[in-house]
This record gives sequence, structure tokens and C-alpha cells, in this order.
Amino acid sequence: MATRMGRAKAEGSKAAGAPNRLLAERSIGTDAAARGAGNGRPARSVTVNLGESPLGWLMARGRISARQFEAGEQLRRDWTIAGLGPRVTMQWDSAPQSGTRRGPPRGIDPTTAQIAAKQRFADAVEAVGGGLSDILWRVVCAGEGMEQAEKALGWPVRAGKLVLGLALDRLADHYRIK
Repeated sequence: MATRMGRAKAEGSKAAGAPNRLLAERSIGTDAAARGAGNGRPARSVTVNLGESPLGWLMARGRISARQFEAGEQLRRDWTIAGLGPRVTMQWDSAPQSGTRRGPPRGIDPTTAQIAAKQRFADAVEAVGGGLSDILWRVVCAGEGMEQAEKALGWPVRAGKLVLGLALDRLADHYRIK
């Protein structure tokens, strides 16, 4: 799935009734015929609200670079695929079966994609480092705003933006994003 940031445009906050509405176009996938022709036209595009995520909000206002944004999105994607977020509802899977009558139950068999995503996430967080990964996780994965993350970490106001920028730069280096 190829994502490409389009031009973000802010809608009138009072007219639309949504103060954090920053719309941008993203292309999804490529048309099979276009790939054969070699021009790689997008199959379709969707409009997304960048104001929904703190990272998108920072990108739309020029507070972080496109490179930093892409690194953060890749980390968030791995975190989501790995299933590391909190569950919103009950798990309705059947009860685990044991091999023997009194043996321990078999564990849940995670998919290969989940295992790989969890390993990529762990490698990325390790590459960023302990002091920087806290703000990175809070803003990118947990979706906390900068002010909320700074308060939770006990940092002074506006310190989070600088530290998040350093963390995103290290993350982009880890992912080899140019």
C-alpha cells in the first residue's frame, strides 16, 4: 500500500464545526494496468483528516518534516499490526485447547505478520533509545497531544517538541528514510 501525502488544506473551523479539521489527499495502491504500463498511477485516492493524529497535526502545521512524519507513521503501523494497543472489547476467541487432559492450555497462535511487526517495533524503539522512546510512543502510538505527553512525563512546556523531533530523526535513520 503506497501512501503519499497530498497538500493539506484547513477548512474553516467555525463553518465546519470542527476546529481540528485538516484534510489531505492520500493515494492508496496502484492500478494493475498502470503498473504494467510503467507509469504507476494511483488506483484511487482518499481524503483523510490529519488533525485526528497528533503527528499529522504537527506535519500539517510544519512543525515536523515529511521524513519525520513518514518514520512516525511506519512505527505506528507496526504497533497497530502487532496488536500492541489496548483492546476495546472482549476477546471472543474460543478457549485454548490442551494437548493432554491435564496439560497446560496451548497459547494463542499469533500470525506471522504480527510477530514480524512486533519485532520491527521493538527494534525501532531500541534504536531510538530509552530517553527518546517515551515521548515517541506517547505521541505516535498512544495518540497523546504534545501538552498531555509533556505533563505525563513531567517535562517543561515546549520541551516535548524538541525531544520528539530528535526521536523522529533517529527513527527515520533507523528506517533509512531519506
